[in-house]
Amino acid sequence: MQTIHRNIIRGLIISSISLGFGCNRNKTETTPEKFTITDSLLSRLLIDTVQQANGKTDIIFSAKITANEDRKSELFPMVSGSVNRVNVRLGDQVKAGQTLATVTSAEMAGFDKEVIAANAELKTADRSLKQAEQLYESGLSSAKELEEARNDYQIKKAELKRANSVLKINGGSNTGLYAIKSPLSGFVIEKNVTDNMQLRSDNDKSLFTVADLSNVWAMINIYESDISRVKAGDEVNLSTLSYPEQVFKGKIDKIYNLIDQDSKVMNARVVIPNPDFLLKPGMLGTVKVSASSGIDLPVVNSRAIIFDENKNYVLVLGTDNKVRIQQIEIGRKTADKIYISKGVKAGDRVIASKQVFLFENLKTQ
Repeated sequence: MQTIHRNIIRGLIISSISLGFGCNRNKTETTPEKFTITDSLLSRLLIDTVQQANGKTDIIFSAKITANEDRKSELFPMVSGSVNRVNVRLGDQVKAGQTLATVTSAEMAGFDKEVIAANAELKTADRSLKQAEQLYESGLSSAKELEEARNDYQIKKAELKRANSVLKINGGSNTGLYAIKSPLSGFVIEKNVTDNMQLRSDNDKSLFTVADLSNVWAMINIYESDISRVKAGDEVNLSTLSYPEQVFKGKIDKIYNLIDQDSKVMNARVVIPNPDFLLKPGMLGTVKVSASSGIDLPVVNSRAIIFDENKNYVLVLGTDNKVRIQQIEIGRKTADKIYISKGVKAGDRVIASKQVFLFENLKTQ
């Protein structure tokens, strides 16, 4: 009987102990762990600083790179003939005065002949003048005859000068070849000539186009809704597909006050310094213009905004590196900027990456 009682007591003790362990285990498993943002996580997040708009806003336009028309030269044939040799290729860099091509031309041979004839006539006039001077000093000729000899010499001298000028203007030389030379230093951006090509002086298509690319133009299209916000002198940042990590700076140099009837846009010209010749005519890019907005509110990149249950929030990072949820009111939106009328101020730091994940975890605490 005593043995039965001992077994019953032992069973009750074991059951009580097991129940106690079970309760403690359930209590541990149901206690949620508090979500915290560690310094290691913060170091991997993108942090934006709230800026003050100060009446400025960024407007983005598409742009096309073109050569500076003021530093570009189109070369046409001055005479007819046959192309003897083309010395450059499309895209080559050339210097002012460099021969781009030579042409054999009957017209040029005629100009050369005029120079030779004018030179011979000048020599004859020179000899006649010296003889007239000697005769006048000897008393064998009159002052009138001497004056006529001097006038004839001046006429022949002027004729030689004219013939040389005609030859030079047409690119000729005493070798009988017509040389097409570059009038400026730059790059060959257009070439419409080959060896042995026949030329006509009335050809309306340029043989070469040479452009100085040390600065280029970015032509932008401004829609009617943005015309009032853009003016000459506004600073711009140009980005291209070719150099996505590089920003080219410039200013709006000219606004063309004419609306295209088909596209309904107005063109503007931006001058971009291009000392390393990275920008090429024909490239496409985007231009960000810092234009007048009339708004003086804190502004932040739109990527930092969290929309939840018809309200807008940001995650503000305090000076103690603690993160808090802050509800905001939006005053105005652009393509990539949010102007905030209430909730944050200039200088506040906000989290701009993984913010939705952090928001969902922080709001439940």
